[in-house]
Amino acid sequence: MRRVGFVAAAVLSAILIVVLGWAIPPRAAIISTDRLGPESGEVVAQYLDRARKSLEGGDSEGHWALLSFTEGVTADRIPEFGGGLRISEIDYHVTVDRVATPIIAVGVPAGDAVAVASLKSAAAQVESTPTFDDRSTRVKNLVAARLRANCPCVVGIVLYGPLAQLRILAAHPGIRAVEALPADAAAGVFAVSPLLPEQADTASPTPDDGPVPAN
Repeated sequence: MRRVGFVAAAVLSAILIVVLGWAIPPRAAIISTDRLGPESGEVVAQYLDRARKSLEGGDSEGHWALLSFTEGVTADRIPEFGGGLRISEIDYHVTVDRVATPIIAVGVPAGDAVAVASLKSAAAQVESTPTFDDRSTRVKNLVAARLRANCPCVVGIVLYGPLAQLRILAAHPGIRAVEALPADAAAGVFAVSPLLPEQADTASPTPDDGPVPAN
């Protein structure tokens, strides 16, 4: 009799699980193919044309956009390029001839002061990254030291604003490209890869066969 009770309880439990699974289906994972910046190996001229076309349109909605520079700038200059728009990410890159160095992305809340202070966060992020060989350790120390020294290493800014204002930013001296996503792109679920100033022909990885400077 006890065994029959166990079987009945198991059957009821299974039915309950099925019913609950139908009534409260699992949340679908967020999958996004949105991306700001050139694809790896993309011809730079093609990317620049694609970025220009992304700013076409007359809607007044906000768009997430990536601003890439002709050459890196210091963090204290971020406000002059933001145009008063909401900045959400600063991308840093320490350029070293024939040495592969990371792009450091720092998410920021609203406000120019925190955007400027992101330089310290970028340096701390690099310093906390584990390394597993002598070369990567020396690269890590070099990148962190140059960031701490306020190098002109801001290469990208992700911001949010209407197309009309983004077009004004794109005409600013020192800005190489502004690329916007469609207005319905969700915040925080798109990839970002700034066009680096040294990428003249293609958006290809930097060679990593040169000596690592001491500082």
